[in-house]
Amino acid sequence: MKTISLLGSTGSVGRNCLRVVEELPGEFRVVALAAGRNTAKLADQVGRFHPELVSVSTGEVSTELARRLENLPPSSRPEIVVGEEGLLRVATHPETDLVVSSIVGIAGLAPTCRAIESGKQIALANKEVLVVAGELVTELARRNGVQIIPVDSEHNAIHQCLRCGHAGEVARVILTASGGPFRGHSSEQLSRVTPEMALRHPTWKMGARITVDSATMMNKGLEILEARWLFDLDVGQISVWVHPQSIVHSLVEFVDGSMIAQLGITDMGQPLLYALNYPRRLPSPRPGLNLSQVAKLEFLLPDSENFPCLDLAYRAARQLGALPCALNAADEVAVEAFLQREISFAGIPRIVAKMMEQANAVAKFSSIAEVLEYDKSVRRETRRLIQKDFR
Repeated sequence: MKTISLLGSTGSVGRNCLRVVEELPGEFRVVALAAGRNTAKLADQVGRFHPELVSVSTGEVSTELARRLENLPPSSRPEIVVGEEGLLRVATHPETDLVVSSIVGIAGLAPTCRAIESGKQIALANKEVLVVAGELVTELARRNGVQIIPVDSEHNAIHQCLRCGHAGEVARVILTASGGPFRGHSSEQLSRVTPEMALRHPTWKMGARITVDSATMMNKGLEILEARWLFDLDVGQISVWVHPQSIVHSLVEFVDGSMIAQLGITDMGQPLLYALNYPRRLPSPRPGLNLSQVAKLEFLLPDSENFPCLDLAYRAARQLGALPCALNAADEVAVEAFLQREISFAGIPRIVAKMMEQANAVAKFSSIAEVLEYDKSVRRETRRLIQKDFR
């Protein structure tokens, strides 16, 4: 039986992860959960999975969770820990075999790295970990003999496809993108986009930031950086195709011209099933893809003129240094400002580009602490920029 610590248990990926655990009784034991403030959902998870350790964001949330757990027998109540130290304890629980890292944002970086240092295997659903600190994290994993198995459907697909050949036989990988809700829109149409419009994704149900990032194509840009580190690729080996049906989750082209694609339904349970059980494959209790019901599969080149975030990410992936961190931090702040109606949809890539122009001074990060400090500084400067020039 594999033991699991789950970082981000009440989010979309976390809930799907626990659903997979429930569907495979006897395969997994959940020993630790980390969440933020959703005590109602977390209390329900504690009652169902009986973890030994639970982490929440603050002391106030801890008190609320304890109150919700009073109906459980004392022997079934977990130890409750708080804040960053709590996250680190969940990530390094001594009985854990696999840490599922699904905390949204850079908050997942430190606990994921601590898990790697502790020799835990990683199922990674947090893009920012590799986007902002890819070189440091992958080197840390190499030194500790830790495998990082991607949970994102695109990188999970590439991981599966790469089992068909050797690294030296890969010509390129092709990340597929749905195109979001504004595929084919003109710049004039994009100037009228509202938060409500951007949050209506055509195929996936996700959190607010990732949904807006999908609409701007920044999500695919972040995936370029993630793929570069996960699979040790040159940027020129990473392509993006728009595939509106979201059936082909990604492809690998080998040097002999063969293309291997991974297809599946649009359900995060499928890549999670693969990541949790790797290197085994277990039968899924869910219905699979019925290709006879798929009318067509389209593949288009992305519109980089109207969706410049993709080119910004390619630039960051080529130059590295501080650019990926600046790209991610500025985008997160800009997306939040857009959702609060402080800036326009088109303002998001303009703000990111301006912050990237200021990022060239830092050639290379030497520690995670340095990354986190630089991330904070970019966020501060991005907020100042929005207040000064975009209101």
